[in-house]
Amino acid sequence: MPNTPRNSRISGFHRMSPQERRDTVAGFAGLDAAAVERLADTGNLDAGLADRLIENVVGTMNIPLGVATNMKVDGEDVLIPMATEESSVVAAVCNAGRQCYETGGFTTSLSGTLMIAQIQAVGVADPHAARLRILDRRDAIKEVCDGCDPILLGLGGGFRDVEVRVLETAGGTMLITHLIVDTRDAMGANAVNTMAEKLAPRVEEWTGGRVYLRILSNLADRRLARAHAVWHLDAIGGQGGGEAVRDGIVSAYQFAAADPYRAATHNKGIMNGVSAVVLATGNDTRAVEAGAHAYAARNGSYSSLTRYEVTKDGHLSGSIELPMAVGLIGGATKLHPTAQTCLRIVGATSAERLARVIAAVGLAQNFSALKALATTGIQKGHMALHAQNIAMMAGAVGEEIERVARTLVERGTVRIDVAQAVLSELRGA
Repeated sequence: MPNTPRNSRISGFHRMSPQERRDTVAGFAGLDAAAVERLADTGNLDAGLADRLIENVVGTMNIPLGVATNMKVDGEDVLIPMATEESSVVAAVCNAGRQCYETGGFTTSLSGTLMIAQIQAVGVADPHAARLRILDRRDAIKEVCDGCDPILLGLGGGFRDVEVRVLETAGGTMLITHLIVDTRDAMGANAVNTMAEKLAPRVEEWTGGRVYLRILSNLADRRLARAHAVWHLDAIGGQGGGEAVRDGIVSAYQFAAADPYRAATHNKGIMNGVSAVVLATGNDTRAVEAGAHAYAARNGSYSSLTRYEVTKDGHLSGSIELPMAVGLIGGATKLHPTAQTCLRIVGATSAERLARVIAAVGLAQNFSALKALATTGIQKGHMALHAQNIAMMAGAVGEEIERVARTLVERGTVRIDVAQAVLSELRGA
């Protein structure tokens, strides 16, 4: 008999318990008992909480959590939790922090804690006049927005300003209203979305148009985190001396600043560090990544989020600036026990402090990547750390992992087929 076609139309799946969903998925995908048991192991996240954080839960996905050392941010030593599956990311931050620790580490700042909500109106007969009608109603807009979240208002946040843009699109002229809101220690998505939805009927009334979208913008350019550090030539070292390494790093930055193909990989390296801290603290990695990449393209061409220069004394100066919409309250940040522990480790008592630390991590990550590229190449250090993963993929266990990894590095070939051969040699096969 032919196999019965599988059907993903599963009635009532969302009403099932996690165990019932696992059993259903196992039948669909042909999972064995061991695979189902792994799904049932939710680690340090309570299964009931997981089932409430997202929909259709069958398990959790555990990611290694490391801690970056050697980091001094604004004169204060700090340990930084990082959640990532990629080897060398945590080590890169540790190394960069160590090499600028004695010269003061990282100096940071934040432009503010403002978020933007957008209200899109179409079919407005007189968009330029309608723009002025909205601007003239600033006080009424403030009253509506601040009435949406008295708790935020009590914490010193709330509506700050309104901006209106006449936007020409392929579908015609649109009138876009921006609500500028101080969300304080919250990332702010829920707060500004609520305000935009509450104000939408008023915008229709004032403009004579029809409102479609009313939602925040993840291009949080009123919430820019900045970090700066100086690496002395003697601390940089490297083949050819500190000057050669310095010049190589500056040249690598200039390449990324001019070429979007290089900038994409350059900024991906920055986000290796940034996203690891954002994830560890329960914040929204996708929002931060979207904002960073949009900001990198703000001048019409995708470019570097960092800059490198030579100081008057000949040392290397590095800086970074990127949107950083993170918070300490709401969502997984407040509910996930590991995220709460990570916030305690990093010692961030405000969203501003957390954003500034994350910016320092992004700069540290980028420095280490560019130094590797400018000297030995990215593969030597990365693959040395990756060798243990390859050893495990080849079947190594216990002490075999380190022995196989060390042999791969010594041979200069980190591949799974080579690891399998080394493992066979070790086992006398």
